Amino acid sequence: MNKRFLYAFALTGALAPMAANAECGEISVAEMNWTSGGIITGVTEFLLTQGYGCDVTVVPSATTTAITSLAENNEPDIVPEFWPNGAPAYYDLAEQGKVVKASDAFSEGATEHWLVPGFLVEEHPELATIEGILNNPELVGARFHNCPDGWGCRIANDSLVKAFELEDHGIEVFNHGSGETLQAALVSAAENEEPYFGYYWGPTAPLGQYDMVSVDMGPVNQEAYECNQDSECNEVGKTGWPAAPVFNVVTTDLAESEPEAFELMQNMTFENDTMNGLLAWHANNDATVDEAVVQFLQNNTDVWMDWLSEDAQANMQGMF
Repeated sequence: MNKRFLYAFALTGALAPMAANAECGEISVAEMNWTSGGIITGVTEFLLTQGYGCDVTVVPSATTTAITSLAENNEPDIVPEFWPNGAPAYYDLAEQGKVVKASDAFSEGATEHWLVPGFLVEEHPELATIEGILNNPELVGARFHNCPDGWGCRIANDSLVKAFELEDHGIEVFNHGSGETLQAALVSAAENEEPYFGYYWGPTAPLGQYDMVSVDMGPVNQEAYECNQDSECNEVGKTGWPAAPVFNVVTTDLAESEPEAFELMQNMTFENDTMNGLLAWHANNDATVDEAVVQFLQNNTDVWMDWLSEDAQANMQGMF
């Protein structure tokens, strides 16, 4: 067990002897540079090490870094929480047979929303739909909180603002200068029960911390959605937000050489509500990623035990 887990388990007193399994060799696992990515990597590392006896190396990474390394070096062996929309070259590697999607990282994919606070919908149920908001802009503060310039969601939101004619309905579009102020606006409104209408995505801590309602924007129109993401789209259209794919990816070499590790990754999917709640716990407790990993392992034993082979389950029995 490496230093990160020695520290994390020292906090809980849950340290157990490491299981041995001579059949599993060296495996490299990417660690994405955001909280949920770090949590999934931590869980992956722990289960491979303790359940299967693998010699795991964690490699700091990011979406573009990971895809470049996979293309040039065929490593890391495992890339948890990989967002292919941010690196279309993934699909070329998949067609070439170099990588394979093991599983969806999140049960519902990554989600994007136009949101209003739950207390507002309780008082005014019509605000659960975009039509209700357009007809009652004053109830949501007559303002839409938009993504910062340079973010991918800014282009899509700008298109939707035009398609739904927000400004013509008396709704000011406020373009935030950073992700921090975008989050702060949502948090402030939720904590102080103030009107709010804006964009946010998940899994994220705020969606686990606060009661926010995803506005019904109508069915997904894939053609409109794709055009809306292009800054030069001339025919913006109304559409709901489709879920974005987020994969747990492994190299084909790993899938063939370590079938039990591959099977684990095939089984590993986090429920969106679980990850939202875990990120909220991490934020509320000013916790480290390692502490969030332990929080998940201690409180979701039935979930991750189902991901394991029978031998790995036997190795992990009694650890918590």
